[in-house]
Amino acid sequence: MAEKIISNKNNLQVLHEDNHIIVVNKRVGDIVQGDKTGDKPLSDVVKEYLKDKYSKPGEVFLGVVHRLDRPTTGIVVFARTSKALTRLNDLFKNRETQKTYWAVVKNQPPKKEDNLTHFLKRNEKNNTSKAHIKEVPESKIASLDYKVIKELTNYFALEINLHTGRHHQIRAQLSAIGCPIKGDLKYGFDRSNPDGGIHLHARKLNFIHPVTKENITITAPVPDDAIWRAI
Repeated sequence: MAEKIISNKNNLQVLHEDNHIIVVNKRVGDIVQGDKTGDKPLSDVVKEYLKDKYSKPGEVFLGVVHRLDRPTTGIVVFARTSKALTRLNDLFKNRETQKTYWAVVKNQPPKKEDNLTHFLKRNEKNNTSKAHIKEVPESKIASLDYKVIKELTNYFALEINLHTGRHHQIRAQLSAIGCPIKGDLKYGFDRSNPDGGIHLHARKLNFIHPVTKENITITAPVPDDAIWRAI
């Protein structure tokens, strides 16, 4: 997978940029959109980058298309025009994108590669989702494929392709098969990572550009730590 970084300023790693969209590599701890914490969101950082780069007067338009969990890293797409935002929203809503994630787990999965299908039920109070084998009230079907791409000394690296986009889907489904993601205390891992993140990375995204209609494939470099480097 070719990795391309076109800008790495002010703690913002830009992977793709044109007149209609901008794609960045999210770091651990970044929130994509403002929330009750009051912490500065990634969307504001990107706006500042665009305002500074193009010397734009006034407010910069930036549309949030999708999100990644705060402890997760990797690809996040933003729209720079309202036309792109509408079309990107449709692409993501209709599952017309291909998302590939990498995850590091401690326990060996039951199979080298498999499809996981569960029924996920979200718990709003503690912000988790539980994966059930059979349908339960208010649950939604969740499906992904995984394969082991590397066996490390103490861990296993998985590549995951999502077929649905549920709340905490990868985290909940891997936990359900006894493979919680490294650092993910919320889903059963035994200790946190020093940076408060988890070893889940939105590695690759493929989609049709909302305006130019060209096929776009973006690959995000993994965070700079020993385990990711070993993969």
